[in-house]
Amino acid sequence: MPAPKYQRLAADLRRRIEAGEWQGGAQLPVETELEHHYGVARNTVRLAVDVLVNEGRLVRLQGKGTYLKQQPMLDHRAFGPPRQAAGPQDCLAAPSEVYAEEALAAGRRLTCDFEMLVVRARADIAELLGMLPGEAVVVRRQLRLTDREPYSIEESHYRAGLAAGTPLMEPEPVPGGDETVLTAIGRCESAAADRLVARMPGPEEAAWFEVGPGVPLLVQTRVTSDTRGPVRVVETRYAADRCRLLYGLGTAQAGSVAPARTAAGVS
Repeated sequence: MPAPKYQRLAADLRRRIEAGEWQGGAQLPVETELEHHYGVARNTVRLAVDVLVNEGRLVRLQGKGTYLKQQPMLDHRAFGPPRQAAGPQDCLAAPSEVYAEEALAAGRRLTCDFEMLVVRARADIAELLGMLPGEAVVVRRQLRLTDREPYSIEESHYRAGLAAGTPLMEPEPVPGGDETVLTAIGRCESAAADRLVARMPGPEEAAWFEVGPGVPLLVQTRVTSDTRGPVRVVETRYAADRCRLLYGLGTAQAGSVAPARTAAGVS
């Protein structure tokens, strides 16, 4: 069976967007123009545009029309180049430093709200940290925005015993990042393993990210460790329509990966 007419129209509009016929921030032709161009009914046009709005490609502005999403994706190096820590060279880039550098390079303004909570560990977090489900963990949460657009939610999970008596228990960011505290207590992260999945956001996540019903989240779960075992679990959620994760493989550094600016998704 052929696809419904509105889906075929949505596919052609998607093709034209990806081909660069309209640039980011440009207004889509009004409904009457699309009706005449494609020879379809107005309802077909509206349904097709709805599809692309739900995908995060278009945005409707009340009383103004429909526009391409203005802000391009922001590339994030999931593994950055080595940095010199207070001690041996660390194979992990400091997350806060990386986000700030990337936003600056892209001409974007990065802001961040911070929270610290003590909660019962989820079963998956407990397993990754070698704990029992329900044991206490310290969660240090960063809510990042670029140009006031919600960008990512990052949560670092620590065993309560590891964080106790350190600045990790303070309800504010640590100067120099959590890595400075870990180094000071002899838990310098020297290795990490990532797990990356895509899923649809829950109601609270969808409200915070301000995403359409068809836009998934990219969820990156990083477990860092040293010679004594797991140190922390960092779970970062990104809206898939505004972030692209870059990974460097082999001898190449992640920072040297040349991003394809017109593609969407994960590189």
